[in-house]
Parts: sequence; C-alpha cells; structure tokens
Amino acid sequence: MNVPTHQALDLDQIFDTYFTEIHRYIARRLSRDDADDLAGEVFLIAAEGGYEPSRGDVKPWLYGIATKLISRHHRGEVRRWRALSRTAEREAHSHEDTTLARVTAGALTGRLAGALAGLNRGDRDVVLLVALGGFTHQEVATALEIPYGTVASRLSRARKRLRLALGDVNPLKEGHDG
Repeated sequence: MNVPTHQALDLDQIFDTYFTEIHRYIARRLSRDDADDLAGEVFLIAAEGGYEPSRGDVKPWLYGIATKLISRHHRGEVRRWRALSRTAEREAHSHEDTTLARVTAGALTGRLAGALAGLNRGDRDVVLLVALGGFTHQEVATALEIPYGTVASRLSRARKRLRLALGDVNPLKEGHDG
C-alpha cells in the first residue's frame, strides 16, 4: 500500500504499512530483540518529529530514522558481523550457531559478514540500505540526508572493498565467477 505524501499523514496508516518492513531491516542489521525495541522507537520519533511532505516519500524518511538509531548501536552491529564471520568459519557448528547464522545472516557468507564489519559506518549504511532495503540511490540519499553523489561514491568504494574481501568474486553473478 502506498502512503500519500501530499496530504497530512495518518500515523496509524504509516505504522500499519511500514512497521514489519522497518522491523525486518533493523533485525537484519542488529538482532531481533533490538528490532523489537528500535522499530517502535522509529515510529515514536516519527510521531514526535512530524513528517514534512517536502522530504519526499515516507519510506526513506522512516529508514533514515531507523539507520540513525542503528548507528547508536554501531559497536554491537560490528561485533555481530564479526561474530557471524567467525561462526561461519568454524568447521563444527553448534545448533544455536547454525540457527543464528541462518536466521540473521540469510545468504551472507562468513567472509562477507567480516567484510561488512570492516566497512566504515557510512559505507555500510549505504550498502545495507541498498541490499536489505532495496533502495535506489535517491532513496538512500533521502534516508541518510546526504547528496546523491555521496551515495554513489560510498557504494562504489564499498563494492570494491567487499569484492576484494571476497577474493574478487561477485556474489551476485551466477556461478560466482566474478
């Protein structure tokens, strides 16, 4: 359901439309427990701050709030990516490690999780909004309140670092042949 941007917005409608998506984004970056707390906080901040139609679509605005809250949990996020990297590298997984890796990392490999942990926060935010949020460059720029060109340069820099960390393999190409 699209939420109109040209009229006063109903916060209940915004919540009903985007809560699950915002919660999923936060859970993929932090943890399910953090997402339970922070997703609600996103909408609390949204209600307090008020939406300005001049900002454009509601979705990037909400993701921007979520990304800023996630930044406050930056150390925990980096530790999580590094832990996922180590977990994936172990030969013998416990049931808990295997379940955690499947639920929180999805298709991410240990090397990719480690590489994500090695990116600076700004680059990682851009990559994850594109990868996990499915955002366009313009939506990322709106969400993070940065220029469009900055999005492109951060994404390019991050892709190079990630590709290098993966042994010059492009994980998006079939057969992983670069």
